[in-house]
Amino acid sequence: MTALILDGRALAKTLREELRADVQAFVQTTGVAPSLAVVKIAGDLASERYARTIRKGCEEVGIVFQDHTLPHDTTQAVLEETLNALSFDRAVHGILLHLPLPPGFDANRAIAQIDPHKDVDGVHPYNVGLLALGQPRMIPNTPAGGMELLLRNNIPIKGQRATVVGRSVVVGKPMALLLLQEHATVTIAHSRTRDLASVVREADIVVAATGKPGLITGDMVKPGAVVVDFGVNVLDDGRVVGDVDFASVAEVASAITPVPGGTGPVTNVMLLRNVLQAARLQGLGVRG
Repeated sequence: MTALILDGRALAKTLREELRADVQAFVQTTGVAPSLAVVKIAGDLASERYARTIRKGCEEVGIVFQDHTLPHDTTQAVLEETLNALSFDRAVHGILLHLPLPPGFDANRAIAQIDPHKDVDGVHPYNVGLLALGQPRMIPNTPAGGMELLLRNNIPIKGQRATVVGRSVVVGKPMALLLLQEHATVTIAHSRTRDLASVVREADIVVAATGKPGLITGDMVKPGAVVVDFGVNVLDDGRVVGDVDFASVAEVASAITPVPGGTGPVTNVMLLRNVLQAARLQGLGVRG
């Protein structure tokens, strides 16, 4: 068996075209362009690269991009004041705080300063709670992208057994909740799961989100299973690989996301889609 490749780059292109049209329609109707404020602390090269990627994405679809880079010696108080001010700025529709923060900063305190209706990363407790209640509003972008790949490729989810390997608050847990909403029977596995291989082998849909390269191998996957790999791991030789051993799993699975080129490209479009969603909600005066 040779697995169908769930091509994130191709889907991201389609989604950007759809989003560009939706943004244009929003601007024509309201006279206002959706805007995104990215808040980060200087000194992190990865953060700088990510911000450039988001800026380019905004420009492609017609979203206004604001860069709020704080000096490397900034304080928790200044960070919180910045986020609070942006939350009250009616010209800003979405706020993205680049995480993780440098050592010494309290991310939870900072996130609490973001208006949950502008929380385009879906990390505010308000949005996390809505997702848990089955009333999602701002969905974390990475799992949202994974679900989009499944749905757009007509992968059956209802009634399927899904195993999510990883329990982070930004990928594993929200992905499990999204699969539950689509009526899958979901198991969450993690580093303390006994006999991980047997748990994974029971699944019709396998989701890997651990940050451990090559953790899921072909002998752990049921023939015909669908595999979604959220892992992004840089090896010593510079290669970027996922949490799944692609070569062995692709011989067993019916469909699989590659790394790179799978979930990653879709993630950034989901972020921009959340910005438009935030602008729509604020235009309607939605609160609570």
